[in-house]
Amino acid sequence: MTAVDTPTTAPTTAELQEDSARHNWRHFAEMSPEDGRPVRVITRGEGCYLYDTDGNRYFDALANLFCVNIGYSYGAEFAEAASKQYLELGYHANWASTHPRAIELAARVAEIAPEGLHHAFFTPSGGEGVETCWKIARQYYKLKGENRWKAITRDHAYHGVSMGALSLMGTPTSREPFEPLVPGAVKVRNTKRYGRPEGETEEEFTAFLLDDLEQRILQEGPSTVAMVLIEPVQNSGGMLVPPAGYADGVRALCDKYDILLVADETITGYGRLGTWFGSQRIGLKPDILTSAKGLSSAHAVIGAVIANDKVYEPFARAGVTFKHGNTFGAHPVMCAVALKNLEIMERLDINGHVMAKEDELRTKLESLYELPIVGDVRGMGFFYSIELKNTLPDGTPLTQEQKDRLWGRKQVDDGLAAEGVLLRVTPGESAVLGISPPLVADTPEFDHLVGALRTVLGKANEAYVAL
Repeated sequence: MTAVDTPTTAPTTAELQEDSARHNWRHFAEMSPEDGRPVRVITRGEGCYLYDTDGNRYFDALANLFCVNIGYSYGAEFAEAASKQYLELGYHANWASTHPRAIELAARVAEIAPEGLHHAFFTPSGGEGVETCWKIARQYYKLKGENRWKAITRDHAYHGVSMGALSLMGTPTSREPFEPLVPGAVKVRNTKRYGRPEGETEEEFTAFLLDDLEQRILQEGPSTVAMVLIEPVQNSGGMLVPPAGYADGVRALCDKYDILLVADETITGYGRLGTWFGSQRIGLKPDILTSAKGLSSAHAVIGAVIANDKVYEPFARAGVTFKHGNTFGAHPVMCAVALKNLEIMERLDINGHVMAKEDELRTKLESLYELPIVGDVRGMGFFYSIELKNTLPDGTPLTQEQKDRLWGRKQVDDGLAAEGVLLRVTPGESAVLGISPPLVADTPEFDHLVGALRTVLGKANEAYVAL
């Protein structure tokens, strides 16, 4: 008897959703939502758009998790780079020996990094990179004969979810389920200017922030502080751009008290602000920089911590080993994909494109100020947020019931999805919509985004003015 191939039918959306609910424990997800909302199942991507199992098309206005920087159209090139590397060398650890792709990628990253950062240590993720920075800083001072272990970060900053990175994080709701955390992580004010006292100048705001940082250093004891960790533009809290003079001021304080300055560029690295790294855009001069997401445009699992000569020198002495590593850091296939991503970004002149289109994107977003519910539009490059007002026109704070009615998930997230846009609203004292599209987005995508926002926020605004 001749075997006959039995035609197979792709599972339906409902079947996939059922299997997901049964087995797939998703990240940061409410697995049994009270409203019973089924999970959206995405099957493919093209350009700046994603498609679900029902054929619906969505503009990915958040670059998924601030990471798919060149979008979804270069799969063939990534597949070729990965396949070639698999055929040559599928895996080798970057420990006692190394391999060509790690060497090539380290040299390329050092080439595009801020001035003075020459030494790349590869990690599997942004959170792992943050952990690496803290460990580098602690061992660096031990090698110098000092015992410094503390780290200073900013309120509401997000730095990862492992126990060390979580300790550095400034978001209380993410920290509370896992406390007590790693000791030695303390917080200072972030650079959010919206809501500051009326009439405060930018110079006064900068002075306030720097004084807050210096007082925290003195309170902790400078000889105990190993690093100050900041994002060039802070994501959590809504794309918080630093005021003029802040970057230089933080560098000066770190120099004054001999503290390492670390830039967390997990999000702002690789073109998000229109330069290879956000530090270059704002004039920040870190001793160590950690990056991930955009290094491969999230098409490979890889990150890079990059250090200057001052930090690296003690570790390069005879008999010294940095007591840290992991199995998958500098995985040869991941390195090959990252190299291909950087090649594509340079070919497309992604940084030039972001800088050329930045004003257009900002202007279109700022047109939403005509809606009274919109309180603030801020950001730079392809990295913006819209913060909605949390008070009535007379200054009365909104109740939680009113907030839920105005900007709940059904109203905003589902409303935007119905308009073909994927975005997230982050609720809290006020609602913040993060906007971080793929760096290949252009006028048609901007118009789609702003049109959808105008429709959805327009409905929220009607309810707001009727309160």
